[in-house]
Amino acid sequence: MRIAVLDDYQQAATRFADWSPLAPHEVVVFHEHLGGEDAVVAALAGFEVVCSMRERTAFPRTVLERLPGLRLLVTTGMWNAAIDLAAARELGVVVCGTEAGSGASTPELTWALVLAAARRVPQEDRALREGRWGTTVGVGLAGKTLAVLGLGNIGRVVAGFGRAFRMHPIAWSQNLTAEAAAAVGAELVGKEELFARADVLRIHLRLSERTRGLVGRAELRRMKPTAILVNTSRGPIVDEPELALALEEGALAAAALDVYGVEPLPRDHPLLRAPNTVLTPHLGYVTAENYAVHYPQTVEDVLAFLRGEPVRVLSPAAL
Repeated sequence: MRIAVLDDYQQAATRFADWSPLAPHEVVVFHEHLGGEDAVVAALAGFEVVCSMRERTAFPRTVLERLPGLRLLVTTGMWNAAIDLAAARELGVVVCGTEAGSGASTPELTWALVLAAARRVPQEDRALREGRWGTTVGVGLAGKTLAVLGLGNIGRVVAGFGRAFRMHPIAWSQNLTAEAAAAVGAELVGKEELFARADVLRIHLRLSERTRGLVGRAELRRMKPTAILVNTSRGPIVDEPELALALEEGALAAAALDVYGVEPLPRDHPLLRAPNTVLTPHLGYVTAENYAVHYPQTVEDVLAFLRGEPVRVLSPAAL
């Protein structure tokens, strides 16, 4: 049996897990992103098992139908919007997940992005290396308004971080109640008020048809020209061309992003040319602590499947 390990950008798969128990089956690790659907199908045509890292490679019905030899698809985490679980079930492909690992990794990165954008860390690092000393004036966070779009598990942690920095957290999402917001020390406000009052806007929503494009031109232009937008959730929640335009026109002070509508980010993407940005390559879950869970449990999933006793099986209802 041939086993593919996808999107191992950091060449971490063999450092964080022992794959030798899968011998004599062949394990092939792909360090580069495979690309579009045709490239994915061509590369994986000879594999019965595919191990994916989060949502780096999508497996919609149109891909799964073209991989008739696929028997097992493993994803890190217990939720993956890039896999059509209903299609996988119909086609007889078992889909298994892994435990989430550290729940603090994304909130920590989110706060690193806030500080980097507020204090212009990338710009000053670059200037210093180029021989210039002290070229920007950053802004402090104490006393400012932290607007949290989506107060779920990550949003609640982020709101707590905000209070530690003496910020005032406000929050909105479609089903959020005043009681739930108050429980984490945040003030429930309306959607328009959230954008208008934000000094720092943090996005912590799951991507769905309801949230896709939720932050568009109207929302961005409602924000203060001194505000900072931070997205560590999913790229398509924000209208990226409109965000780039708002930055270019000075309608927004800065944006710090870890997620994008297309990943890896194309070299000609407008955000790469937009001013006052901090851009990271979807690092929210990329920590040694998370990989130490993800990769060993991926091996466990494959071994269990080979024994005929699959574990951590995902079903369409799980989404």
